[in-house]
Amino acid sequence: MEIDRRDFMKLAGLGGIVFASGLGGRILGATRPKQEDFYFVQLSDTHIGFEGPKVNPDAKGTLKKAVAAVNSLDQKPDFIVFTGDLTHTTDDANERRSRMTQFQDIAGQLNVKTVHYMAGEHDAALDRGDAYQEFFGKLNYTFDHKGVHFIVLDNVSDPGAIVGETQLKLYPQWDWATVDAKGVIDSLMPYKSVTVFYGHIHQEHHYMTGHIAHHAAKSLMFPLPAPGSAPKRAPIPWDAAAPYKGLGYREIEADVKTARYEISELAIPGD
Repeated sequence: MEIDRRDFMKLAGLGGIVFASGLGGRILGATRPKQEDFYFVQLSDTHIGFEGPKVNPDAKGTLKKAVAAVNSLDQKPDFIVFTGDLTHTTDDANERRSRMTQFQDIAGQLNVKTVHYMAGEHDAALDRGDAYQEFFGKLNYTFDHKGVHFIVLDNVSDPGAIVGETQLKLYPQWDWATVDAKGVIDSLMPYKSVTVFYGHIHQEHHYMTGHIAHHAAKSLMFPLPAPGSAPKRAPIPWDAAAPYKGLGYREIEADVKTARYEISELAIPGD
């Protein structure tokens, strides 16, 4: 089945890019002289190794379905980015590596030339990112794509959940915040064109910090309630009538010359 490109949801006219997994890696973007339009796909919070039949009885199948859906897109994306929590937390170092191997095996089936990975706290918090780096490389790095410069930052391998001076809040009660987020945002404020795409909170969410727009991505494992809408942060139970409700991924088209990003939210196909 081929998925047609949808009409994109119009966003504010913003140029630079920031990717974040919430408590995860970040990419900061600033336009460069050579400017060409491009589009990419964002997937987030795959949580390989998670088990919970009441939350997602298809836990071993949703990432595979997402990969198949992305491969069936009528236009191949320039690249794909995973914004954190590739695997689910485990105290067992061997199991952690096993889950990363499982993730690699599935993600390796993506029919695209370039895939960028960022760590989430489930991947890197317990061992300061040691296992993650064995499989996916550095926790922070840079790359350029068609006139946009990306910088990946890490705020998950530090036990204090900070980015730190060497790399330079949504709901702190649920641990949905970065301790030194203000410093990161302050460093971006001088740039007039900045957009943030992130994961971690397992839901679509949009808000502004000054002129900087933030857009959270859905999870590929289970949805979480809106910030503060429930007594505690707990996965929303599986609904057999709408089995993939709240799960999904997104396409993002960058119109570099006009400094604008347009996104299309896509659902996980059912059986």
